[in-house]
Amino acid sequence: MITNSIARLKITLNEVKPVVLRRVEVPLTIRLDRLHLVLQAAMGWTNSHLYEIRVRDVGWGIPDPDWGGGPLDACKARLIDAIEDTGAKTLRYLYDFGDGWEHTVKIERIADAVPDLIYPLLIDATGRCPPEDVGGPWSYAEFLEAIADPQHENHTEMTEWAGGPFDPDNINIDDYAKAVAALAKAWARKPPVKRKPAV
Repeated sequence: MITNSIARLKITLNEVKPVVLRRVEVPLTIRLDRLHLVLQAAMGWTNSHLYEIRVRDVGWGIPDPDWGGGPLDACKARLIDAIEDTGAKTLRYLYDFGDGWEHTVKIERIADAVPDLIYPLLIDATGRCPPEDVGGPWSYAEFLEAIADPQHENHTEMTEWAGGPFDPDNINIDDYAKAVAALAKAWARKPPVKRKPAV
């Protein structure tokens, strides 16, 4: 039954090394605006920029009423609708149009939800997300080079800008899992409150 199905998603941040990868499980019926929030929490982004979820030639995000060629409203579409309408098993998630972070979101499997688990759920995390506003994949590579070499001319400046040492391999998966779990808890359906009959 689709309402009880979950999708396991493999999210890879494109064009960066070392690899930044996440696996999450989400309800197949999740709205795309909520999927965006799951991706933000799982990756470690700060949700401070515009985004778009693309399936083939269709995009969903925050529509701009003054610009007719923008994305469709992500609040009005679900993951199941996007993949059923297009037949796609891979989505693209674009974040921060200035820096141009592009993620490949692959649907690895669809299965029944496990009873008593609350979704979305972070399954796996590899690699630390780049700092916000670092300038995109190419600037991030330059940033890593500068921060790794104390003799680099920009080492001190970049270390201060990053707020201290930055290790792209060192992540705390528990922090990401808690952020995703907080979304799951906030979105969980609460049982109706039983009211005492009026006397």
